[in-house]
Amino acid sequence: MAGAVNSSSDGSVAQNGINTIVQGWFSEMSPMWPGEAHSLKIEEIIFQGKSDYQDVIVFKSSTYGKVLVLDGVIQVTERDECAYQEMITHLPLCSIPNPRKVLVIGGGDGGVLREVARHTSVEQIDLCEIDAMVVEVSKKYFPSLAVGFEDPRVNLHIGDGVAFLKAVTEGTYDAVIVDSSDPIGPAEELFKKPFFALVARALRPGGVVCTQAESIWLHMHIIEDIVKNCRQIFKGSVNYAWTTVPTYPSGVIGFMLCSTEGPAVDFRHPANPIDAQESQCDRPLKFYNSEIHSAAFCLPSFARKVIESSSK
Repeated sequence: MAGAVNSSSDGSVAQNGINTIVQGWFSEMSPMWPGEAHSLKIEEIIFQGKSDYQDVIVFKSSTYGKVLVLDGVIQVTERDECAYQEMITHLPLCSIPNPRKVLVIGGGDGGVLREVARHTSVEQIDLCEIDAMVVEVSKKYFPSLAVGFEDPRVNLHIGDGVAFLKAVTEGTYDAVIVDSSDPIGPAEELFKKPFFALVARALRPGGVVCTQAESIWLHMHIIEDIVKNCRQIFKGSVNYAWTTVPTYPSGVIGFMLCSTEGPAVDFRHPANPIDAQESQCDRPLKFYNSEIHSAAFCLPSFARKVIESSSK
C-alpha cells in the first residue's frame, strides 16, 4: 500500500518517495515502467485524499481535462477515457448474443457501467469496487463517467472482488469485466490464477471475461503469465486485444478475452453489434465500432510470437 501524499514547500507532492507533482507538472512514475515518465501540465489540483487503500488525486490538466490519479498512476482523463471504457466493455459484450447478467470488478469511476448500460438485453449489472472513495470522487468530479451509477439495473457492492466471487452462485453471469489497476497494491490478487478460477466458476457455459492486461511495450512478461494462467482455466477461447490510450504508459493498454467451455465464442467477429443501436443513443460512442473491434486482435509480430508460444 502506498504512503500518504505529502506536500512540500515548493509545491511538489511526494508519492512513494517520488515527487509526482513538481512545479505545476504531474509526472507518472512507477516501478512498473522504470526509466520513463509521462507528464501532464496541471491547471488546478481539485482533490487530494487518502482512502483505506490508496492515495487519490483529481486535477485539471491543460490538455486532457480532469484527471483521476490513484497511488500516483493515471486511471482516467476526460479526453481519452472513451478508448478504454468502450473497448473493455464492448469487446466482450458484443462477442456474445443477448448478454443479460454482467459483473464488473473494479470500475469504481462508473465508466464501464455507462457502457454496459448501452446493451438493451442486459437485465442486471453488478459492480464490486473495493474503494468507496473512488466511487464518491467520481460522482463528484466525473459526472460523465458516474452517470453509469444512475442506471436502475446497477447494484453497487463496496468490498473485495475475490470475496464477492467466492459468494456468487456458480454460472450466474454471462459476462465478467475486470476493470483493475496495475498488479500492485489492492489489485494484485486480480492477476492470479485463483482469481481467474473464481471468474470462470461465476460464468455460465460459453460466458466471457474481459480483464485489463497491461501494455505490450512494457509488460510482456506479465502478459505471458496471464495468458498461461488463462489457458489453464478457460477451456473455450483465449485471446489478447489492445487499444490506444494516450495517457496510459506507452500509450497502449491490452485486454485478455476468454470464454468458458460451452457455446463457441469468436471474439474477433462481433456476434452482437452495437453500432445499429447508436442512432437512437443520446451519448454516441466516441471510439468503439465493429471494425476497430476486429482490428484490436491484430498484434505486432513480437507480441504475437510471445502470446502464441504462451498458448501452447
